This record gives sequence, structure tokens and C-alpha cells, in this order.
Amino acid sequence: MTVIDIPGSKSVTARALFLAAAADGTSTLLRPLRSDDTEGFAEGLENLGYKVDRESDRWHIEGRPAGPAAPDADVYCRDGATTARFLPTLVAAAASGTYRFDASAQMRRRPLAPLSRALTALGVDLRHGGEEGHHPLTVRAAGIEGGELTLDAGESSQYLTALLMLGPLTAQGLRIEVTELVSAPYVGITLAMMRDFGVEVEREGNTFTVPPGGYRATAHAVEPDASTASYFFAAGALTGREVTVPGLGAGALQGDLRFVDVLRAMGAEVAVGADATTVRSTGRLRGLTVNMRDISDTMPTLAAIAPYADGPVRIEDVANTRVKECDRLEACAENLRAMGITVHTGPDWIEIHPGTPKPTGIATHGDHRIVMSFAVAGLRTPGLTYDDPGCVRKTFPGFHEVFQDFAGGSQA
Repeated sequence: MTVIDIPGSKSVTARALFLAAAADGTSTLLRPLRSDDTEGFAEGLENLGYKVDRESDRWHIEGRPAGPAAPDADVYCRDGATTARFLPTLVAAAASGTYRFDASAQMRRRPLAPLSRALTALGVDLRHGGEEGHHPLTVRAAGIEGGELTLDAGESSQYLTALLMLGPLTAQGLRIEVTELVSAPYVGITLAMMRDFGVEVEREGNTFTVPPGGYRATAHAVEPDASTASYFFAAGALTGREVTVPGLGAGALQGDLRFVDVLRAMGAEVAVGADATTVRSTGRLRGLTVNMRDISDTMPTLAAIAPYADGPVRIEDVANTRVKECDRLEACAENLRAMGITVHTGPDWIEIHPGTPKPTGIATHGDHRIVMSFAVAGLRTPGLTYDDPGCVRKTFPGFHEVFQDFAGGSQA
């Protein structure tokens, strides 16, 4: 059995940073993820005047319920979608201040319009400096009264998460009616973490009622990243090894742990315990058709191992993967075709046929998940190379070293 120590969850770390910054008192994050995205988020908080003490395995954040200490600030969000969407929302509730946000070229391409429209509807003075609905943007804060919103979160659940976390910072709270929602388990993470910081959100279907009153500081343990764990679970299923990830069990917050259910449907044996999850396999995988709307960050993981199944693998309802760090659906299709695999795609689906993949150069499009997913394929097809292997720093800077150790010295 191989035991893999997975770094902390990016999603949990980002939410915890927002909530801690907004809370009354000093919060401690235990085992937060240290990566380009989360370091960028913490740096953004510091630029806004929040005190963030980053020790190796714990971060201490001094909350400011009234908003940033800096009355005027520039924040560079790097490639981080959570940084670029959550921080403008955080500062919007401040009583006063002018805050300018920009991001990398990659992040500038990613949509923001549903969130910026919602903030504007709440009376926030938010203006885009270039293309409407994209970074850069400026927020001139003057407090938020609150009220009712209708939101389309069909592109990203992060829009809803940002507004839910904003709710307790408004004078009257928020009532949000969601018309479309993708990656719904991520909203579950948000609600559970808001509860940990002292706020209970009432949910009736896709209507969320968030009370005013703010947050209380706490100590929050960051669980391992389930999306990152998917690469090692897939590697175990593909190679016939037994892989255990501690810290991810039946009580895990992250919906992406449900990727192991996909592996189970393909023939792997899965055991989800109280504090760990184990995948065992003979290395033989079955084809299947699967809806991955709620776990779409693991779509590339499945796509990369699909050619080794005994029948076609069809992944459906993943249109939102086209507006991630890159068009992930098309990136997977492009690379699999370069490996000699027959692939068909549609607006929200990809179908991958069995074959014998050949080594090739993987076009990463600067996307960490493309690199890590095809590293798994490299266990059965040695010789794969990557045009930007370093982009894994976004969520897992040490990925190549850890995966090389897992592979036992074979090329990953």
C-alpha cells in the first residue's frame, strides 16, 4: 500500500482566508495550502492592510470586520480565480475605500460578469477598466445595505460562494435566488465553513438566506485537496497499486472526493473510511458514461486515463470546463488526439475511445490540471513531455517530485 500525503485544499484555504479576514478576532488556519494561488490571496490581503502571519504549517489572520485597513490599494490577483473573485467582494462591504484589482493575462480572460452584475445590483460602485465583465476592475466601497438577488451561477459556483460569504458583512443580510448552479458541492464547502466561523445560512432548494452580524474568529484545519488526490487515486487504479490518502474520509467537505465513485464504476475497489480513502485495482478499467457536472475539476483526470479502459469513456455536462484556466475540454481532446486516440467532443461533452497511446509533447496551455492529469497517463505511456511543467505551482509546487517518488523512478 502507498500512502500519499496530499497538500491542503485550495478551495478550503481560499475560503478560510476570506472568512478569517472578515471575522472578529484572530483566526488560525492549520495546514493551509502553500501554492501560488494561496500565497497570492494572502499577499492580496496584506496589500489591503490585513495582518497575515504565515508560519510553515499554520497561518494567523487578524480579522477586520469593518474592512481593509488600507483606504486605497492595488491588488494583483496573479492566476487565482478565488483571489480575483473573492477579494473584490470582500472589500465591497467596507464603509469606504478605493481598491483596484488586476490579474494575469490568463485570469483576465476568465469571466466575472455574473458576480460584478450582482455586486452592482447591490449598489456597489464597481467598474471594469477594460472588457466588461473581466479584470481589471476598481471597487469604490461605501458599505452594502443588502437585500435580494437573482444569480446565474451556471459558469462557476464561485460567484455564489463570494456572495454568500459577503452576506454577513451587509447591514441587512442577503437573500439569493440561484437560477443555474454548477459544481454544487463547492457551495456545500462554503456553507459548512461559514458555519464554522459562526454564521448559519438558511437554504431552501436554490434559495439562500444569509443573516447579517458578521463572523467570529476560529481555528480551522484545512483538509487535503480532493482534486489533487484524484491524480493519485487514478494512478492507483491505472497501475494496479493500492493508494491511500489520509485526511480525506467520509466527513470530507470536498465533493471532488466523489471521483473515487467514478473509479469504482470503472472496476476499482474503493474504501472510504472515517479518516482516509483507499483505492485498489487490478489495473483493468471499464468504459462508462458519467455526468461530471458537480466534480468537473476532475474531468481531465478521467480523460487522461480513459484510453486505457476497455470501452469508450463519455464525460457529460461539463461545459463549465471550457472557461477554466484554459478550455480544458478542448485541451484534453487536443492532447489525446496527439497521442493517437480517437476523441469526439460537443459543447458540454467528450467521448474518448480505447487505444494505445503514443508518447508526445503535451500542450499544457499553462493549466496545472492538464499537467497533473497527463502525468497519470505517463505511468502507462512513458515519454510524455510538457511545454510548461512548472505551472503546477498554482496548486501543488512539489507535484513532480512527489509523483516521481510515487512512480518509483519511472517517468511521470
